[in-house]
Amino acid sequence: MKINSRMIFLAVLVFGGCSKFDELTKFELDYSEEVVIPSTVGINLPFNIFTPEIETDSESTFEVNDTRKDLIEEILLKSLQLTLTAPENGDFSFLESIGVFLSADGLPEIEVAWLNEISEDSGDFLELMTTEEDLKDYIKEDAFTLRVNTVTDELITADHHIDLYSVFSVDAKILGQ
Repeated sequence: MKINSRMIFLAVLVFGGCSKFDELTKFELDYSEEVVIPSTVGINLPFNIFTPEIETDSESTFEVNDTRKDLIEEILLKSLQLTLTAPENGDFSFLESIGVFLSADGLPEIEVAWLNEISEDSGDFLELMTTEEDLKDYIKEDAFTLRVNTVTDELITADHHIDLYSVFSVDAKILGQ
């Protein structure tokens, strides 16, 4: 069989176009929540903070992105960032470690983000390490809960307000295939 430029062009169009088309089925979901570490937390003791249930609103988000729950192939936690909003001149140096756990109705709790060694000069912003586990079953639920587990290495005399900002990367099936 003789290969001509037209066949090469069609092959590039078909195979190159598929990867571009596949990118159209990917989008991000982001959620924000605030937690408070109270001033009464002891030193070197694990302390848990639970968020209220976070509504996923996944059905409408999937619909806006022209997909449905049953067409989702994978949802990964792309990033989880913490920003200290109070006290005003505070920083994260009071933390020794932090872990964030995800749970949803009928599913086991899973650790999704962590930082085990927090430096003394960490400032008021932390980017946590994130799991590579597929979290689609959790995010497809109507709501999920986060549990923040912290260990402090110094006594804190004021409540610390922390904004958690998470970004999930969603990959849906192409045209339901």
